[in-house]
Amino acid sequence: MDPIATVKDGFNQVAKRQKHYHSTSQAVTDRAFVGFVESLVQILTKNDPKTVLTELKIKLDTLLPINQLQESQKEWNTSLTKFEKVLGKSDQPGMFPASRSIDLDHQLVNKMLVECLYRQGLFEVGDCLVKEAEVEVDDQLSEAIARSLEIHRVTEPLKQEDIEPAMKWISVNSEKLKQHGPELELELISLKYWEMIRQGKSSEAFKFAKDHFPKFATLYTGNILQTEKIQRLVVALLWVRDLENYPHAEEMFSLSWDKTSKELIKQYYHLHDQPSSSPLAVLLSAGIQSLPKLLKLIRVMGMKKEEWEAMKQLPVDLELGDEFQYHSVFVCPVSREQSDEDNPPMMMPCRHVLCKQSILRLCKSCSTRRFKCPYCPAQTTATACRQLYI
Repeated sequence: MDPIATVKDGFNQVAKRQKHYHSTSQAVTDRAFVGFVESLVQILTKNDPKTVLTELKIKLDTLLPINQLQESQKEWNTSLTKFEKVLGKSDQPGMFPASRSIDLDHQLVNKMLVECLYRQGLFEVGDCLVKEAEVEVDDQLSEAIARSLEIHRVTEPLKQEDIEPAMKWISVNSEKLKQHGPELELELISLKYWEMIRQGKSSEAFKFAKDHFPKFATLYTGNILQTEKIQRLVVALLWVRDLENYPHAEEMFSLSWDKTSKELIKQYYHLHDQPSSSPLAVLLSAGIQSLPKLLKLIRVMGMKKEEWEAMKQLPVDLELGDEFQYHSVFVCPVSREQSDEDNPPMMMPCRHVLCKQSILRLCKSCSTRRFKCPYCPAQTTATACRQLYI
């Protein structure tokens, strides 16, 4: 069985028992509280505490399911013990041979954690980490925190379908946003309008459309896609009582507050020349995707830890997707190898580009020897080629 699935099942069992124990203990606490309050009232009114406390003891013994609470705690402890054993079995030697020993800058790691927490809106946790780990809040981190607070004030109201803060931010930054500004505005207005339609508020939706859509109809004159989108939104008013059968319902239902919020965040950080995802989130995502391939590589090649530690470059490519592509990549059309620092792309006088090693093979490692370009009749030498920096 998959070790990850086994650990997940064990964790779910512990979580289930913990919830049951919590509900049982809460019920016991509530009953005890009621008994204490009643006894306190009786003590104040009857002025006979000894008798009242004796009655309270009898009531607690008869009313409170102490045995049930103890049994629930026993079950929870048992599931927790089993989970510890599952973790022990899964943590076998060699399960993570892809790890490497490096010297971490703990202050830098803590700063990355703080920034990541603030980006997720976990401000109290971030403040606690700064205090407990004594993180140095320099100008760079301070600016990152300020940005997180600002964009949070813009996007958080969208969870309550309040578009005003976002619309105001777009208006203030309209010149910097350029064409993205009107697109974001239209998306927000479409979401608000469609939500009114879904709730059956046809009168409010009609007034809202009349106030906002004409501006975009004029702005997007000649833009067929945006014009059709506005037309379909307006026509949806006629289907307000039967939206499921509206011909363009699937397109309208694809409108997403979460998706629009992410686009706002992306554009916000783009204006500040910052990545839309925190560095820590990118590292974790890339690491999770890479780990299975690295483990397979080490297993297939039969590498020892010392060999893995000494390796400077992977013998295979790791395909991580376009979202992790931050710089241009050149693949030599002759050797089919990806360029790197030791084998950079070189441009010949004819403007064709090959990797350095391919050029050296063509000139047989003689910088003055003339060779023919593989893609045109031009001839040149290695010294006439120029390195490209990408």
